[in-house]
Amino acid sequence: MKKKAAFLLCVVTLFLVGGCASFRTASLQEWPSEPVAFDDELRNLYREASLSASGIRSIDGFADIWIKTPKRKERIFSSIQLRRPGGMRIIASSGFFDWPVADMLLRTDSLFVHDLINNRLLVGTNTPENIEKVIGVRSGYKLLSEGLAGLVENEYPPDAVRSVRRGGGKVSFTVATASGSREILVDQASRVVEGFAVSDDSGKKLVEMHFRKFVPYVSNGVTVRLPAEIDMLMFNPVLDGGGGRHEMVIVYDERDLAPKQPGIDYRLPGNARLVDLDKVGMFPLR
Repeated sequence: MKKKAAFLLCVVTLFLVGGCASFRTASLQEWPSEPVAFDDELRNLYREASLSASGIRSIDGFADIWIKTPKRKERIFSSIQLRRPGGMRIIASSGFFDWPVADMLLRTDSLFVHDLINNRLLVGTNTPENIEKVIGVRSGYKLLSEGLAGLVENEYPPDAVRSVRRGGGKVSFTVATASGSREILVDQASRVVEGFAVSDDSGKKLVEMHFRKFVPYVSNGVTVRLPAEIDMLMFNPVLDGGGGRHEMVIVYDERDLAPKQPGIDYRLPGNARLVDLDKVGMFPLR
């Protein structure tokens, strides 16, 4: 009896330790610090890296997602459909609302979330506040879709680059924007974007992403490399009283750049209770 109890205790202990160890958190990364001239070679690198994701319009995939904020710590398994510029669908097996299943459609101007367990349809405008209500992370739609897909669209031409830094085989390009600046990190050897950051006009960093473990895919006859692992970190004065750090880690199990279904087939439930996200506070709702 004692042996059985000891064995059971070992199993429980290993399960608990393994569960804790399996939780992934995002990490910051050192950026290049040596200023260099923006010569023709680096202009070509910037231009090539900016075009690497421009031709990809559709992605279907399955991914594990870890979400960590001062108020939440969750892991979910998700089916992700992205159609650019149409929208994004996420079917979560657990975690978003502490419910087993949720089916979410995000468009550029609106979002719909079907709580399949309580049969509620959550509807609202697509704002960072409403995204935080349903997934726990405050993010704009463009940032969230780029992070989940591992695709950063860079619409700024080389003439918009204000500074360039190099180090450790990486090059960072900083572009001035209307609200501050944005920075992309490019690996010189592979010529892919490995990082992305957004700062406000005072230089305070608001968003940082890192892309790792690149996998080759064929899109429209061209080979492209997409990250299998993505780290997203968001810092904002309005998050949790100014001291909050919201982070996500996305790890893809599989991904398809040429899905058979051209659009997103999301059907609104006919008999679900409607909840207006624009008029409610944070979840879970009671």
